[in-house]
Amino acid sequence: MNFADFILLPVYIFILYLFFRSKRKKYADPLLQKYHRQGFWIKIIASILFILYYSYLTLGDTTVLFHCEGNNLYHLILKDPSNFKYIFKPGKEFDLSLVNNPFNKGYFRDESNYMIIRLDTIFSFFCFGSFAVISLFFAALAFSGLWKLYLFFYEQLPRLHKQFAISILYFPTLAFWSAGLLKDSLCIAALGWLTYGLYNLLYKKKSVFKNVLIIFISAYFLTIIKVYILLAYVPFFILFIILKNLQHIKFKLFRYLVAPLLIGLSMYAFTQTLTAYNDDLGAYAVEDLTSSISNLNRVIESRTGREDAASNFSLGSEFDGSFRGLIKIAPVAVSTTFFRPFIWEAHKISQLMAALESLLLMFFTLYILLKAGLLRFIKWIFKDPLLMYCFLFSVIFGLFVGASTLNFGTLVRYKIPCLPFFSISLFLIFEKVKERAAIKQSTKEKQSHAGLLQPSVA
Repeated sequence: MNFADFILLPVYIFILYLFFRSKRKKYADPLLQKYHRQGFWIKIIASILFILYYSYLTLGDTTVLFHCEGNNLYHLILKDPSNFKYIFKPGKEFDLSLVNNPFNKGYFRDESNYMIIRLDTIFSFFCFGSFAVISLFFAALAFSGLWKLYLFFYEQLPRLHKQFAISILYFPTLAFWSAGLLKDSLCIAALGWLTYGLYNLLYKKKSVFKNVLIIFISAYFLTIIKVYILLAYVPFFILFIILKNLQHIKFKLFRYLVAPLLIGLSMYAFTQTLTAYNDDLGAYAVEDLTSSISNLNRVIESRTGREDAASNFSLGSEFDGSFRGLIKIAPVAVSTTFFRPFIWEAHKISQLMAALESLLLMFFTLYILLKAGLLRFIKWIFKDPLLMYCFLFSVIFGLFVGASTLNFGTLVRYKIPCLPFFSISLFLIFEKVKERAAIKQSTKEKQSHAGLLQPSVA
């Protein structure tokens, strides 16, 4: 971060403020205006902290790879406009003799890396190549997606506006790690917009062209950057849409007969799609997924004891690479995603903050489980389409992240797509607990009142 960044940053914050304020005025609901304003400033503050963190506390892909090479390509284009062709070419066709840092050459083979470099270059033309402003743009994109996600949930249950804001707009890990020049910011943006597009197209059935375009662009970025998010998310969201549409069928018997058929057809179609694109999915293909996780485990074990592996951890049980082995470690992997690092496992300030957040999430989860009871907890999940979609996606996603990401530094970033959904599922169950308690209290009061009205027997 240089002197120009300090000058440009407040200017662009003001420009973004004016832009999002104009969007905010379109909402007649004062609650939406309030949360949009708060969410925007939380994201701005998180972005400033992100910029300072990567400028002065640590080095990472953000500065060493993405901005280093993106800024390099930006200056190459300024010197020779013919280099603009690299904006449209895949990373593997980039002339590696032009790379700024020779150690980054291997990263250009991965299109997900090159996509962020490409976007850094494009944004550079609008902000004089400023790292701080580019990070701010990425944060703004992430906020736009998070806001669309918030609007979706708010439409489902407006009375839970505060709980949804906590889960989507206020969640510290989510706010910070989607506030800068990272793949995660773009993925969060795409996930929110994808949800918005799918819901408007498949359920509300409006603005077909617009929503198809939104879905296509969002799915494209997720496919390029982190396809496993798309593969884990879409089936459960489609399941939610199916079950929500079935709720409009008045005849319960017909509804119960049609639901399993539609769910089965959807699962079959999804399985066939995975099979058809097996080669393109590579490590995320069904037949290679467990072996890929096993290979990652072996890499982590080989690094145990090295100074650069201080943030590595173990699940405490050996994974043999089979699907049965994955099921065996599932409880530990899921709990690792949501409840680790523990306080004593944190080796950095960023990990300590994540550990405190995970501790609070663990306490809240245990509290909900105790209040609801395990059997009732499970029953409610499968009776409520919104709850089922949130909980199943977050747990399945958490399983694969926890099993494959055996490093706390990457874990805190990789798990952010499922955090809002897990938090929302807990709030939904807590709401059912409160409703059940209110019904019991009301019944008790009615019985007590009825007893008082009964004439005494002489």
